[in-house]
Amino acid sequence: MTVESKLPSARSDRAGASTRHKPATTEQLFIACTLAVLLTNCSSLERLRNIGEQPSLEAIQNPTTRAGYKPVQMPMPAPQPAVYNPNSLWRNGSRAFFKDQRAHQIGDILTVQVKITDRAQFENETQRSHKNLENSGIDDFIGAKALSPAAAKYLPGRILTADSNASSEGKGSVDRKEELLTNLAAVVTQLLPNGNLVIEGRQEIRVNFEIRELIVGGIVRPEDIQSDNTIESTKIAEARIAYGGRGQITDVQQPRYGQQVLDVLLPF
Repeated sequence: MTVESKLPSARSDRAGASTRHKPATTEQLFIACTLAVLLTNCSSLERLRNIGEQPSLEAIQNPTTRAGYKPVQMPMPAPQPAVYNPNSLWRNGSRAFFKDQRAHQIGDILTVQVKITDRAQFENETQRSHKNLENSGIDDFIGAKALSPAAAKYLPGRILTADSNASSEGKGSVDRKEELLTNLAAVVTQLLPNGNLVIEGRQEIRVNFEIRELIVGGIVRPEDIQSDNTIESTKIAEARIAYGGRGQITDVQQPRYGQQVLDVLLPF
């Protein structure tokens, strides 16, 4: 009997001990999950590592070896053999009598004149109104007047009355002005079969604790390259121009991660 009386108490002690350890285990799991989220956020680690230091510039590297790089594939005409005229120094398809110093092969450099002057102004206004009224019933029919007042009160009268009214009003306006004027040297990364050149240029400028980055890429015709080896950004096909930055000022201008998540998830 003594042994039997001690067993339940031992079990209750173990149960109580396990119950007491449960809150600690939950807290440990919460802390572990929080640390895992912070560690998996590479941008947070990068910002913590650069506290008090200037943002570092990226090393110069081959654009074709960057992650996600894909060669450009465009529809091309059938190749045509070069035709030479006898007793002539001129070759068909040549752009100049003397040697052309403009970019024409992989690895050559040309200057891109970025000139973006964009302005858009729109103003829209919409008004909509709808009103509907429906009445259905019986006020009088044959023999209704011959009924006694006690029986007339049981007449159906108006069976259905419906009234609806809806209106909406919307206004919107857009006033945007953008201007970017700069020059950037780009490298020919690919030569297409029809002679067009695929170029890509990247420039980073660090001022104090802020880095300004300019990226230009696209397809150009050799004929559009000017004699001083420059080309305007408006003559670049499939142009990809990005101008931004990273650093302390950019971090302050961006909303916090929690606010960005709430903006995506909240329906209102």
